[in-house]
Amino acid sequence: METIGNVWMWTGFFGVVLVMLAVDLFVVGGGKSHRVSVREAALWSVVWIGVAAAFGAALWTYLDANLGRAIANQKTLEYFTGYLIEKALAVDNVFVWLMLFSFFAVPRELQKRVLVYGVLGAIVLRTAMIFAGAWLITQFHWLLYVFGLFLLVTGVKMWWFADRETDLAENPVLGWLRRHLRVSDGFHGERFFVRLPAAGRTLLYATPLFLALVLVEFSDIIFAVDSIPAIFAITTDPFIVLTSNVFAILGLRAMYFLLADMAERFSLLKYGLALVLIFIGGKMLLMDVFHIPVAVSLAVVAVLIAGAVVLSLRKEARERAVLADGPD
Repeated sequence: METIGNVWMWTGFFGVVLVMLAVDLFVVGGGKSHRVSVREAALWSVVWIGVAAAFGAALWTYLDANLGRAIANQKTLEYFTGYLIEKALAVDNVFVWLMLFSFFAVPRELQKRVLVYGVLGAIVLRTAMIFAGAWLITQFHWLLYVFGLFLLVTGVKMWWFADRETDLAENPVLGWLRRHLRVSDGFHGERFFVRLPAAGRTLLYATPLFLALVLVEFSDIIFAVDSIPAIFAITTDPFIVLTSNVFAILGLRAMYFLLADMAERFSLLKYGLALVLIFIGGKMLLMDVFHIPVAVSLAVVAVLIAGAVVLSLRKEARERAVLADGPD
């Protein structure tokens, strides 16, 4: 696998990630049960975006000094494009988390604990998937066409089913868990498992919080299948793919709490995400016929997402105006 990453770059990247995770988990109480305010979520969103931007600046500085200005510009642009794509596609993941927590009626103060494990699991999973994907692409170049077709089909399906609601009660993973586990009727604080008296003895029960955690992890597997091929459309360098992906994931929990009370305001965002997948899938299918520069890809993704946000807010404003006017 060809990569710009060397031992020092990998060490620096993992060092930054571990330090930030330690600060989040142990210094500011990331794993403690408490209700995350919009202010706290906004602050941490700014922090995570700042860390990602600082890493991008450090990457450019290092590459400029060691490999030249042209490579520094190209790789840094790939990094920020990959970060934006992952950040954009992660919004759909946020909507799914909102649906999951609503379905299980998870109290707001317990949601952070589930997402802590969800984000940690996502980092491990995506690291393995990215290295596996990068190796497969070096061995079988035609897989990029498979990824492109998959993203194109996924984008069309997302557009087609954008307004349809998922019935979690029919989810096969949830059905399997309920058939194979004893599940308690209610929550028991932050505990995923609890021992309760039953039929004259004490039995181990899974709590609804554990079921929510499993579905959160499962949802990330589904979204990783979309987002990782999307970044491979920008670059196949595992260092750029992994760093942009992980920094976007690290800010996902803060993004969730920031958008939790505003999700309904972005009703058209899924259409924008669908167009992003369609564009990236088309880019991969045409890569050996017509090369779309990374800067153009970055601009297209930014315009599609910004356009979907603006149109969503305008749609909401019109609907509010109609309700305020009342029936004629």
